[in-house]
Amino acid sequence: MSNQDLLARSLAAVWHPCTQMKQHEQFPLIPIDHAEGVWLVDCDGNRYLDGVSSWWVNLFGHNNPRIRAAIEAQLGKLEHVLLAGFTHEPVVALSERLSALTQHQLGHCFYGSDGASATEIALKMSAHYWRNEGHEHKTQFLALAGSYHGETMGALGVTDVALFRDAYAPLIRMSATIPAPDLRFPGTQERSLAALENHLQQHHQHLAAFIMEPLIQAASGMVFHQPEFLREASRLCEQYQVHFIADEIAVGFGRTGSFFAHQQAGITPDFLCLSKGITGGYLPLSVVMTRHSIYQAFYHDNTARGFLHSHSYTGNALACSAALAVLDIFAADDVINTNQQRLPALNRIAQPLQQHQAITHFRNRGMIWAFDVVGAAPDFARCFHQAALKREVLLRPVGHTVYFMPPYTISNDEFTRMVTATLGALNEVLS
Repeated sequence: MSNQDLLARSLAAVWHPCTQMKQHEQFPLIPIDHAEGVWLVDCDGNRYLDGVSSWWVNLFGHNNPRIRAAIEAQLGKLEHVLLAGFTHEPVVALSERLSALTQHQLGHCFYGSDGASATEIALKMSAHYWRNEGHEHKTQFLALAGSYHGETMGALGVTDVALFRDAYAPLIRMSATIPAPDLRFPGTQERSLAALENHLQQHHQHLAAFIMEPLIQAASGMVFHQPEFLREASRLCEQYQVHFIADEIAVGFGRTGSFFAHQQAGITPDFLCLSKGITGGYLPLSVVMTRHSIYQAFYHDNTARGFLHSHSYTGNALACSAALAVLDIFAADDVINTNQQRLPALNRIAQPLQQHQAITHFRNRGMIWAFDVVGAAPDFARCFHQAALKREVLLRPVGHTVYFMPPYTISNDEFTRMVTATLGALNEVLS
């Protein structure tokens, strides 16, 4: 089948996410036929280097033989069983291994299908905990300005991105926000902590939880902050008896240089939300991890005190088998240390970006790189995306911020190709 044939069929039948479909009259969809490693291949044989890990989910390359083998082996045993009243080996093993990665501080796992579902679960679980503990008035939430935690109704309540939120504002219970810390601008971390403490002082009696992405606010334009902010935020939440929710949907599984981002601050959140890279990009899965003390508040003879949340594919056996294969790869390949050892060479390759006159605030943490473009036009993101595709690289800027979040398996030569294509696309757009 050709690109043109599949494109026509897709436009007639598929409503694509986060998309104004009419724009595809001018900017055609790209019909992907297959993929290998960091490369996507369309139906006409054109290749595209996946510089964004297909929305940040792919850790170890497309068509990874070890993840594929794990799913194939599970297919011969059990594809799915309801997790209400039943259990199975992959979900138990995955829960045990994830708990061990937190030194068993977060010993209970509740599964969903995607990042927004994880946010919903954590918010509901926090508020329901306080209800079970006799604090029914603790039903409000707090987030950072510019935060993104998903696009379902509850998640939109703690998402501070107008494009996603405003159309549904009458349906949403909005949460308060405080200014976000941003390493690009001195003093913002101190101002943010002061605002957090002030808000907690005034509203802790009604606050269930504070939610944030540790170290990097991804969808806000890769906004970095220091581990010290996490330590102090966690301390303040504990002081004022407000839950601390770490949304590591995008920044977990080694993206920031440690397996979990919050580990760099030496803290343990009350809730940890994980998704995206958990299955290496193979199958939908998310999980919320929490403390035994929180779990115990739901353990009761009364059904109404139980956590009343579910969906049909919770803890899917195939998805859990993929996640177990991902953890096996991390262990067998010593991925965290390997990535750290590669960083000096990759940053040397990226050096020309730091020297470009239109680039400012070049930044790197772990396997994420980002920079801002000076003088970018309002349509910069779309124009740059198209210019990069012409150079066989898939990149999706957030506003005037360009970022790289490639699979960890990217070679130095492929990384060089991505940097070269970025410079070429940038010069084309700015000219």
